[in-house]
Amino acid sequence: MLARDPHFFNQTDLIELRNKYGVNKLMPGLTGLAQINGRDELPISSKVKIDCDYMNQQSFWFDIYILWLTLIKVLKRENISH
Repeated sequence: MLARDPHFFNQTDLIELRNKYGVNKLMPGLTGLAQINGRDELPISSKVKIDCDYMNQQSFWFDIYILWLTLIKVLKRENISH
């Protein structure tokens, strides 16, 4: 059996869509636009659309904005279940 990318069994569709739209070329980071817009509550198609939106708007200041919103979400403990 060939080695495969390590991921959860339920993320195959997500990975395939990210590959299809070229989002897989983005460097992973500490947070992201999808994480501040619902994380695991989002359907796969919405996550990929948000990733595409980020890819098209990518800039230093947009990254600062995402970091700022991440900090606010963490401080407010929004969407934290455990």
